[in-house]
Amino acid sequence: MVLAAPAQADDLRTDLAADMPELMELYRDLHAHPELSFQEHKTAAKLAKRMRDLGFEVTEGVGKTGVVSVMKNGDGPTVLIRADMDGLPVVEQTGLPFASKETATPASGVTTGVMHACGHDTHMTGFIGAAQLLVDRKDEWQGTLVMILQPAEEAGGGARAMLADGLYTRFPKPDYALAFHDAAAPAPAGTIGITPGYALANVDSVNIQVKGIGGHGAYPHTTKDPIVLASAIVMRLQTLVSRELSPLEPGVVTVGSFLSGAKHNIISDEARLQLTVRSYSDESRKLLLDGIARIAKGEAIAAGLPEDLMPVVEVQEDFTPSTYNDPDFTERLLASFGERFGEDRVATMPPVMGGEDFSEYRRADPDHIKSAIFWISGTPAPMLEALEKEGKPLPSLHSPFWAPDAEKVIATGAEALASAAMGLMPAS
Repeated sequence: MVLAAPAQADDLRTDLAADMPELMELYRDLHAHPELSFQEHKTAAKLAKRMRDLGFEVTEGVGKTGVVSVMKNGDGPTVLIRADMDGLPVVEQTGLPFASKETATPASGVTTGVMHACGHDTHMTGFIGAAQLLVDRKDEWQGTLVMILQPAEEAGGGARAMLADGLYTRFPKPDYALAFHDAAAPAPAGTIGITPGYALANVDSVNIQVKGIGGHGAYPHTTKDPIVLASAIVMRLQTLVSRELSPLEPGVVTVGSFLSGAKHNIISDEARLQLTVRSYSDESRKLLLDGIARIAKGEAIAAGLPEDLMPVVEVQEDFTPSTYNDPDFTERLLASFGERFGEDRVATMPPVMGGEDFSEYRRADPDHIKSAIFWISGTPAPMLEALEKEGKPLPSLHSPFWAPDAEKVIATGAEALASAAMGLMPAS
């Protein structure tokens, strides 16, 4: 697979510059009106209309609230471009004049503010910008374009829902899949980073119910203290990465929640642990998850718990699989982006332990689909200057203070997606 020579950067950039005022108006609207996972009804309808107006064949309601837009333009490869639509249950504190004032009720049942704290509003706007560029230049590419607006990336189930709803049977299956994600990176806004190979991690959520025999705090010998047992489990879990996983294989086992007891002098009969587990390969994931179950049971046996009081370990089914960027495809994108944007704006990035369900599109048929997701720094210049001169930390993605330099993210994302797609589908 060879990417065709990119279209002249000045031509694409000139067309995009003319579109930017309208795109920024769309961005501000999307930012002010976020919707939670699988609740993206207004967002989906708004963007589906735009895609229809551009001439795409549009299907709504794929995977609950997803949108699939198809444009066939002669014989050639099929390229899928994805943007995610959902916001987060975060009360916005950016101070932007178009800050979100929306509220919603997630699965927890607790009404909360809603914010595009992960930049999905920039993803959607860049997606629309790329679609406009590609429609305007239909004589410069040949093949099938499948552009999807995905729900529930934050919940980890949106890609899986679209695939289960026939994404690859009702619509053309892609040869290539592309996406970008904004980043709170220590680099000027508009800088592109790509990671060959594993780019993001498997993300598993694990619940451990640690049972015990409760009683009076003054008479611990009459009890089996679940807090002591759970503490032993927590400490022993640290050896999974440090002593069982290869030092060359990244892994994370974090206990994010430890709940037990209600009063000073009462020993509870239960403790509950919540873990996040990160890995890259399927083999490393299995080693960590199997190890968690083994350690929980082993420590309970060592504490003298009977069989009927063994810990209950639950690995939640809806895990996010690791994201793998096909190395040869990624290297060609790097070269193409370097030629288009300049080597100073394009870099190879190290992998991270965050999760992204974009991985699902390749995993559905890894022998026939090449995919890559790339990062675009959204760090505004004042934030970068404060970091460099004062050491002031950058707000992270998911922070209520994250306000990227949206114009640079959107312009870079639209141009990068459009140019990559055109390079993959050259006109004969």
